[in-house]
This record gives sequence, structure tokens and C-alpha cells, in this order.
Amino acid sequence: MNNNQVEKPTHSHSEQDLPMEQTTSGTWNSPDKFNREARQWDDNPQRKALAACVAKAIIAAAKPAKSMLALEFGCGTGLVSLAIAPLVQRLHAVDTSREMVAVLQDKIDTCGITNIDVSCLDLLSPSESVFDEQRFDLLYCSMTLHHIGDTAGFLSRISQLLSPGGTICIADLEEEDGLFHDDPLEKVHHGFERNGLTAMLKAAGLEPQSFETIHTLKKINRSGVPASYTIFLVTATKTISP
Repeated sequence: MNNNQVEKPTHSHSEQDLPMEQTTSGTWNSPDKFNREARQWDDNPQRKALAACVAKAIIAAAKPAKSMLALEFGCGTGLVSLAIAPLVQRLHAVDTSREMVAVLQDKIDTCGITNIDVSCLDLLSPSESVFDEQRFDLLYCSMTLHHIGDTAGFLSRISQLLSPGGTICIADLEEEDGLFHDDPLEKVHHGFERNGLTAMLKAAGLEPQSFETIHTLKKINRSGVPASYTIFLVTATKTISP
């Protein structure tokens, strides 16, 4: 697959689940919901505001540089990566949603961006080997990790893609009341407890450097009550073997 070319969908993460919807998703990390919503994803101003906060926090924590090769997993429509790309040498943006990736490719083509490669793939798939020989200086994601069932296994897999001394930034939900997502059948983690996530990062050979609150998202939760949900950014580096 040519990473610069994405097959256009015949019909029309990143993730905040702000509008009320029912997805009846019964599997982890199902792309179906995001395929349906991709063309309207950027219409929600709260999504754009969150993405801007995440990008600003990643830039402050990781200090992207022109020497860096970066990877975003769960890139969605590219709201974060479009802010990071001008600061790095090259950026790979991947997502399991074909439609989300197609929207990002449209933006790249329209703006004439030359240093972003996009791919629709699942990094956890045993048959996925596109990055087996590649190592990155910066990995990051926004509101993606809570969609992945095996958090520890995924962090271990991602750690293998990071250069020694490289940086990973993860923005996601603090542990929440279970009502953030509108669809009760959608399989997700209800945010993350900091000590537990820190332990999983360390087990994957990633040493946490900072854990900060970067945004508070206000929405009507699944029970119909106005609620506030905290978004964190954890930054870690890959341990350099002696």
C-alpha cells in the first residue's frame, strides 16, 4: 500500500462522543461508528477545541523537532497531526477507520502537505508488519487508548516502534463515571486511573516523565445530566538499555 494514497470511500480516532448517538457496537475498536461520522466529524467545535489543547500540550511536552520521525495512532481526521506535522521531518498518521483516513487525505491533498503519510491499518493485528523495520522519535494519540481492549498489550506493541530515548504522549480520559460514551453497548475503558496506567507504561519499557491535566470537557452525559470530564496528557520516554 502506498501510504501517500488512500482509496476514496464509495460512501460517506480521535474521539469525543459529543453528539448523542447509538452505535450498537459490540466489539473493541470498531471502525463502524467512525466510518459513519467521518465526514461530519470536524463540524463539532468542541472536538476542534480539544484537539487544539492536545496538540499544544504535546508540543510543550515533547518539543517536536525537524529531525524527528513521528507517528500518530488513531489519527482520525488529523486535527492533532496537522498541528504537529510542520514541526517534524515526517509524520505517519494511522487509523483503523477508512473514512477518517480518507478525510485526512483530502485535507493533505487540498493543502499540498508533503510530509504526512496516511494509512488505514490496525497496529495490533498479528498480520500487520508495515512498521516492523521502522522506529519513531515521537509517538502520540488523542482519545484513542480507551477504545483498545488490551491496554498493556498495546503499550508493549507501541513501545517496540519507539526509538531508544524517544517520546510517547497519550491524551485520554481520566477515570470517569461510565456515562461519558452515549452508547451503553460500545466497548470502551471508562478512562484511566493514573497509577494503573503508569504501571502499564513502565511494564512496557516506557518511563513516565509527566502526567498533567490539559482540558476539561463539558457535555450532557448518557443519563442526560451536564457533566465535566477531565483529559490528561501523560508523557513517557523509552528506556535506553545500558
